Amino acid sequence: MEKRPKVLFLSTGNSTRSQMAEGILRASAGDKFEPVSVGIESTDRDPIAIEVMKEVDIDISRQHSKTVPESFKEHFGFVITVSDPRERAPIFPFTPNLVHWNLEDPSVRQIATQEKRDAFRHAREELRARVQAFVTETSQRYQVAEPAHG
Repeated sequence: MEKRPKVLFLSTGNSTRSQMAEGILRASAGDKFEPVSVGIESTDRDPIAIEVMKEVDIDISRQHSKTVPESFKEHFGFVITVSDPRERAPIFPFTPNLVHWNLEDPSVRQIATQEKRDAFRHAREELRARVQAFVTETSQRYQVAEPAHG
């Protein structure tokens, strides 16, 4: 059995963007990659994130919020930060593939509930597009094995 590359999604709180990205990668290509998400600070998952992910049949309700120190003992083939450039992020010096996706945190916006849901949906769709592009590019560039069927 071939080892799947680990992909770490890193955000500030591990409540929204990184959790959503982990769920999207697991649902779309979890047989090729091992997705993990962490935050600089561990906060509870945002219920709106769980709700809008269920709209596209992705359940992130069982994922757990984790912090950066918990991830230092692991090796990741890819570290993808999903944050606004104004947010701070730690450095992973021994990771060969560092990627940054500039993405505003919809949970910090002070707007009405329906508008907030729309902001989460926008973040979800942006993450879906970026994860799909990542899977396509990475599978071609690094020759990530297709899963064996049967």
